[in-house]
Amino acid sequence: MHTHDLTPWTHSHVFDPGSHAAERGTKTVMWITAAMMIVEIWAGWWFNSMALLADGLHMSSHAFAIGLSAFAYVAARRYARDSRFAFGTWKIEVLAGYTSALFLLGVAAMMAAASVGRIFVPREIQFPEAIGVAIFGLVVNVACAFILGHAGEHHDHEAEAQGVHHHHDLNLRSAYLHVIADAATSVLAIVALVGGMFFGWNWLDPVMGIVGAILVTRWAWGLLRGTSRVLLDSEMDHPVTSEIKEVIASLDKAKATRIADLHVWRVGKARYACILSLVTHDRDMTPTRIKASLSQHDELAHVTVEIHQCGDARLHPSTC
Repeated sequence: MHTHDLTPWTHSHVFDPGSHAAERGTKTVMWITAAMMIVEIWAGWWFNSMALLADGLHMSSHAFAIGLSAFAYVAARRYARDSRFAFGTWKIEVLAGYTSALFLLGVAAMMAAASVGRIFVPREIQFPEAIGVAIFGLVVNVACAFILGHAGEHHDHEAEAQGVHHHHDLNLRSAYLHVIADAATSVLAIVALVGGMFFGWNWLDPVMGIVGAILVTRWAWGLLRGTSRVLLDSEMDHPVTSEIKEVIASLDKAKATRIADLHVWRVGKARYACILSLVTHDRDMTPTRIKASLSQHDELAHVTVEIHQCGDARLHPSTC
């Protein structure tokens, strides 16, 4: 039996150098979002606008989520060389996304409940003031999206300058989607307020609050599914698994090798670890040969290959 590591794991793989720009961007957006959240919640309560209040509550979820993103960058950088993290600290970012998704679902439930309450117990809305605050909130969201987009460009440049193969930063993308979703609810609030002011459709305000809650729920559910797959290592259906099987099949011209065991799981933004166990009659099927063939797949950061030769007396006959 032969075992071999394809790529020795080092913690230099763990923290993407381009994440420094992303960290700065998320911190800036976090403080801007938190300030705007306070303004919108106060204005929604003062001017009796459920759509505006719902947008402020929704923005609170984004302030929390973006704060988690910023914290994740700080924690990942701080513990990047801590040997206790066998495969690095990237999943701190994923855990932050999972937590923010749960928080989003709670906020969506609050938005829906408050909106339904306003349908049955309507209140007078001060439309001009509420519209002004909603428009200002939309402008802030657009500015935050620009900041995060600019941070993403810096992320790319820093990563390339240090020779790191770039892959999309899921943590930064999560923060960016939060801002975009909040911009969408700001638009809904503006539509509701304008409809109520010019056409007397006061019912539109709480209805838009419910629509916003539905949108937040759908987005949060998608984030929850995506992050939970990573946290539970549920990625054996990823294309990289098929690529590994194809490499082995291409080497096995004599059809003398079979895969006895294969485990693939994500350990970075686009990095995977793999444990591969082969049973073979082919004496040329060596760890070195497999290493050379799998090395073309950059996403494989850590691979352990175990080969059982059928001539090995220690193996039970049924193994071959």
